[in-house]
Amino acid sequence: MKVNNGIKVLKLIFLIVWSMRLVAQEKPNILIIMTDELSAESMSFNLGNQYINTPNIDQLAKSGVVFSNAYCANPLCVPSRSSIFTGRYPHEMGIQSNDEKKVDPTKFPSLGSIFKNAGYATGYVGKWHLPYDRKAQETHGFDYLPNTTGNGHDSISPILASDFLKIKRDNPFLLVVSFMNPHNICQWARGEKLPDGAIGNPPPADQCPPLRPNARPSVNESDIMKFMRASMQNSDAFPVGAFTEEKWRQYIWSYYRLIEKVDAEIGRVLQSLKEAGKDNNTIIVFTSDHGDMQGAHLWNQKTVFYEEAAKVPFIINYQGLKPRKSNYLVQSGTDILPTLSDFAGIPVPAQYPGNSLKQYLQKDIAPTKRDYVIVSDHLIQGAGVDGKNVKPEGRMLRNAQYKYWIYDEGKERESLFDVKNDRGEMVNLVNDPKHAKALQQCRSQLMDWAKKNNDPYLTKLIK
Repeated sequence: MKVNNGIKVLKLIFLIVWSMRLVAQEKPNILIIMTDELSAESMSFNLGNQYINTPNIDQLAKSGVVFSNAYCANPLCVPSRSSIFTGRYPHEMGIQSNDEKKVDPTKFPSLGSIFKNAGYATGYVGKWHLPYDRKAQETHGFDYLPNTTGNGHDSISPILASDFLKIKRDNPFLLVVSFMNPHNICQWARGEKLPDGAIGNPPPADQCPPLRPNARPSVNESDIMKFMRASMQNSDAFPVGAFTEEKWRQYIWSYYRLIEKVDAEIGRVLQSLKEAGKDNNTIIVFTSDHGDMQGAHLWNQKTVFYEEAAKVPFIINYQGLKPRKSNYLVQSGTDILPTLSDFAGIPVPAQYPGNSLKQYLQKDIAPTKRDYVIVSDHLIQGAGVDGKNVKPEGRMLRNAQYKYWIYDEGKERESLFDVKNDRGEMVNLVNDPKHAKALQQCRSQLMDWAKKNNDPYLTKLIK
């Protein structure tokens, strides 16, 4: 009798363990692939193959959902990445620049910690730039964290990702693969050696991609934008003030080569996922922390609110999703965490400001109504001009038709663009009476957002 009872207990334990394994396996694996400084349009599925070829990203786009109106939280590495991995706005964390500030992990838990606590195996390879101590696993939650980061490691990251994917496990995984390129365009502009490998010398300008159609400053450009362009170009970090049209075309050629370089590395990661037999139950998120100006309005690098810097690629690829393009406004910094948590069945606290895109992705049901998205920045990287050295902080609003931004420096602190009809942001409409109503709406929307999200910065700006 005791033997029979023992057998029953063993069977019960086996069934419980087996059911737990089944529940774990039902949860999707998650692979986040990030680049650094990749603009939203700069891939061949958008531009065609005449000047650039990105077959691996193109395949993700072809078989996934492409969000064509996705904006980063701040067009700079640390604040953007901090937002993605906490699901919170940069102003909430007090991070608006590339400083070494760390956040309280109990107040701002990392994506890694959230998923680890939910039973996921967690891994991170490549560039870090997050507001947590890499050496203190308890602050960020990533168990697999090889000691490589930053420039010069893009070719190593796929190997490390493959090692993680080969591990036999019953529980699902969350893996982040964070690449540096095409960020090496910053070194190229300064004439420095490219950390992740050479790309060759650009051909004559007439064989390079054309200048961007918005290569000139905007009409009615505000004084603060004029000053900050001069300030940036007066800095050793942004030595493009003397670039000719020919040099800008060679810049774009080089930028495209760096994008192709990272596309090849992405292909290696996707191949490892397939070889591990885990491609059918893995949500793949592809994005970038910000874009690059590529000579638009005579800017290079990032930090500004123009489309080339603030808009980012955003693709979600998963079995059963209907491939399509969406114009839904996405805030990548606040939407990624609730979306992935929703797929994994992890409750998201009410104070998180982002939207889950799960229902929209699976059933094409519109997410929570969103009239606009917000982006912030703090331009602190320039140098002095004529004895002046300002460091303006600003906020940007993008709604269905307009983009509006305001800074706390300059006599002309506001800009307004009809991005629906002026995609290159070539005419600042802030003083145009025909758009006064739109201007006032943008101001009101931005103030409403500031009150809702406890951003006191704006209350002193908008009167």
